[in-house]
Amino acid sequence: MTGKARRTVAAALTLAATVPMLSACFEEPSAHEAVRDFLVGWQTGDYAAAARRTDGDEKAVSKALEDAKIQLDAASFRFQVKGIRRTGDASEADFEAEVDLGENNPLWEYTGKLPLNLVDGHWKVHWSPSVLHPELREGQRFAVDVIPEGRKPILDRNGDPLQQEATLYVANVVPATLKNDVAVCEQLSKITGFPQDRLLSRIRSARPNVQVPLVTFGRTKFAQLRDQLTAIPGIIVSAQKQPVAPDSPAQIVGTVTAVTPETEQQLGGPQRAGDTVGRTGLQKAYQEHLTGSTETRVITVDLKTNEQVAELRKWRPTRSTSPVRTTLDGPIQKAADSALFAGTPGMLVAVQASTGEVRAVGSTKEYNQEKDALAGKFPAGSIFSIMSVEGLLKAQVSTKQKLACPTDRSVGGAQFHQADPPAGSAPSLLGDFANGCVTALAALARKVDGAELTASAAKFGINSSWTLPLKSFSGSMKPLNSDAATARAIAGQNVSVSPLSMALVAGAVASGTWRPPVLVTDPQNPDPSAEAEPPKAPAPIKIDEKTISTLRTLMRAGVTAGSARSAAAQGDPVHGFTAVATQGRKPLAWFVGWQGDLAVAVLTESSDSTAGARIAGRFFQSLHAGM
Repeated sequence: MTGKARRTVAAALTLAATVPMLSACFEEPSAHEAVRDFLVGWQTGDYAAAARRTDGDEKAVSKALEDAKIQLDAASFRFQVKGIRRTGDASEADFEAEVDLGENNPLWEYTGKLPLNLVDGHWKVHWSPSVLHPELREGQRFAVDVIPEGRKPILDRNGDPLQQEATLYVANVVPATLKNDVAVCEQLSKITGFPQDRLLSRIRSARPNVQVPLVTFGRTKFAQLRDQLTAIPGIIVSAQKQPVAPDSPAQIVGTVTAVTPETEQQLGGPQRAGDTVGRTGLQKAYQEHLTGSTETRVITVDLKTNEQVAELRKWRPTRSTSPVRTTLDGPIQKAADSALFAGTPGMLVAVQASTGEVRAVGSTKEYNQEKDALAGKFPAGSIFSIMSVEGLLKAQVSTKQKLACPTDRSVGGAQFHQADPPAGSAPSLLGDFANGCVTALAALARKVDGAELTASAAKFGINSSWTLPLKSFSGSMKPLNSDAATARAIAGQNVSVSPLSMALVAGAVASGTWRPPVLVTDPQNPDPSAEAEPPKAPAPIKIDEKTISTLRTLMRAGVTAGSARSAAAQGDPVHGFTAVATQGRKPLAWFVGWQGDLAVAVLTESSDSTAGARIAGRFFQSLHAGM
């Protein structure tokens, strides 16, 4: 510390000492100057200067002050003089100490006393270990005991964990048994990349006779470094079971790794060896809830026995860790995984129609459950014709009206093609919806106003401002300022949606009310330190009863007499539509529908419009078989 900085600290201590309690005016030599110089030297790390103001051996006192900082792994000391009393040739000063224990540990505050006496006409602090703390005695030292809570699980809605235990490997030492702690830390730092000084600080501030965790490794990393680790004298490797291996839906639950030098620096918190860090999914989003809570104790230790003598202060965790409770359902998730198993690349999202709660998110390896199933942007295809029904009813168009389904059709200059149109006479509008005839549905643009279609889509949550703890996409539409643009929207060509957003559309038809999605029920906010309330979810939107009744009729016909026949299953009637779309050169097939209170959206890579319905059928059948 510079001379100017020391003078600033000295001035602060001098000011703090001139409180009303100090009513006496000391004669020279002044005990106040000795108190000030000692505390300033201690606070600034000028231990030699502090030691000169004591009656003890200067080297021994200087080392004791330095050791106290090391034993507490203290980032800083701050002192404030509260009063000085004189009785003859003796004085006593009261001071308040504030010790920053570092690594996001709490501040330790305590009251200390400095006994002083006159030595050759100069005031000196009478040295003993109790100068450092009133309860510290000869033959004792400080230590800091940090006890972290284990990582909490992520649970499904039934309280079952969504991850399995995996083995992590921890490199530990017992400080009292180390012959050369500096060499141990040097070698461990070289192997792992953790800063040598931090490793050494953890060893020297810990209880001497207990295992101190230093670095944690996953299975692969440990296998790579096993021989190097075991070659370091004093390193003890222990295996720990922690709930970190994600079950399905693995990409929603997320992955967990051991703390690394990089993550320790990024997080900047109290992460220590044995702690884990969420890398993806809910494990990452709720990292601060799932782990990081520690109990901290400052104790004194007997130097001969290495046993604890006294507990000077104990801090309970300022916040407790807690499980994350989701809306996911284990049996429903299993059915989703089974329906997609060994099939074409695709995704399935299931939501409870009456609540918007996400029950399952399934995908094959080609797709990511978060980035694609929740947040992907895919062309809607003619499945988006659901949004046109309200406008058709306003235009008094009957679903019994005949509307041809030709191979090709032009609407306002926009071209549409229907593969394998039905033979025979022109089908009814109900049949066009049931079979997803894009050329017939696009023609509805002449009956449905673009503004009405946009407004109807908004009622079904398209482009809604919902928020989830993970990335998600509610859908988007381009401006509909012409018949061609409206026709393209009905055909889903200028509309982007996610499987999640379309599952919610199906849920809205099933329940009569659109509801925003819910994935996590507790905690409410991923950030436990956030003072502001989390954003409020959009309010549910009740859909016009006539629109809902008509859509239910149309979507039931899609399963009983249309292209969604393969979705049929035992139990409650299955409703749904199919559609095909193209993203780049990739053909896509949709199914959007529901059975009972469970709404689903399936998107798979296929030019066959029935492919999504087959996956939905397997899903519903698997659910029924499991009941």
